[in-house]
Amino acid sequence: MSEELEALGTAVEGGLIARAVDAEGRLVRAEGAVAGKCLNCGAPVIGRFCGNCGQPLHVHRSIGAFWHDILHGVLHFEGKFWRTLPMLAWKPGELTRRYIHGERAKFISPMALFLFSVFMMFAVFSFIGTPFSGAGNLAGANGVGSFPETVAVESGELEKKIQAAEAELATKPESSAEAAALREEILDNKRARNVMASMTLDELPYPEVGMDNGSDMSGNLPDSNGAGNIIQTGDNFRNWEGWKQSAFGRKLMSGIEQANSNPSLLIYKLKANGYKFAWLLIPISLPFVWLTTIGRRGYHFYDHAVFTTYSISFMSLLFISCAILAALGVSVTVWGWLLLIYPVFHMYRQLRHAYQMSRPEALVRVSFLLTFTVISLTLFFVILLALGILG
Repeated sequence: MSEELEALGTAVEGGLIARAVDAEGRLVRAEGAVAGKCLNCGAPVIGRFCGNCGQPLHVHRSIGAFWHDILHGVLHFEGKFWRTLPMLAWKPGELTRRYIHGERAKFISPMALFLFSVFMMFAVFSFIGTPFSGAGNLAGANGVGSFPETVAVESGELEKKIQAAEAELATKPESSAEAAALREEILDNKRARNVMASMTLDELPYPEVGMDNGSDMSGNLPDSNGAGNIIQTGDNFRNWEGWKQSAFGRKLMSGIEQANSNPSLLIYKLKANGYKFAWLLIPISLPFVWLTTIGRRGYHFYDHAVFTTYSISFMSLLFISCAILAALGVSVTVWGWLLLIYPVFHMYRQLRHAYQMSRPEALVRVSFLLTFTVISLTLFFVILLALGILG
């Protein structure tokens, strides 16, 4: 019996030794002792992680570990994502202030969250198509192409009016008041027809009358009703034609013609450039955030950058969420009010708590921030439009 117990003890002892010694014979049994050598930097490791570079001592080579790395890289499932997102949605000012003041290991960085929101926007909109298509799809049959079609219809109506007025004018005495009124009506309709042609970059059908009331294409004086108002339309028209022949003018006109002939291509360019140049929203918005908080001492442009990036990230995620709700058939009353009201409330809370403002001061300053937001978005859209036409 004693021999059996001795054999069992020897087996247990051997098992413990086998577990304590790795493939290279390094001991890991004692707490605080060297557990192994880091496969990344080669430093000795005490515990589960390398104290030099932070890499785990044991690495896995399984498909499960691969998917874990993807989820960790995108969402930080270990805790950062779940700590950051609720605070970003409900306590954005506290999140901004805590990150600025040094609590950075707990939360996803503003730029990482911004890149994640851009990635999500690209992925979601690639899957559901044009957002809020039920409320008016610009890419549908009643959207893209409707502007040129409307211009064509209006131009046809004007041509019918001109022909009808000219036919009626032929039946009136030359010096009668009715004839004078008809000639004025024909002149106005021809000018309007020229305007319609210019909107689609077509040749002017009536170049002799121009596009301005009270003037002709030669730059003559207007009639007696507009005496003293000399409008040199002819010179302006010739200058415009000369500018169009320049290198930039030709490129711009070519881009506009292409956009008119293929609006869906322009919309595709706007979407692609929107994802590619979304980062421009940060430098565009940064000076406006500084103007909004002007007079508040102790804050730097780094603080404004954190504020701006977190704010844009949340607005992007909110926009994505509302687009998903719309695609799932949720009532517009739900996602419409959420998209209309919550951004203002979010700006107010972030501004007030990030910069330690009173309620009245935050309300006043958020009104300026809303105005600056509209300006920033307009500038961003103009840049995208220019890139889409010229690119």
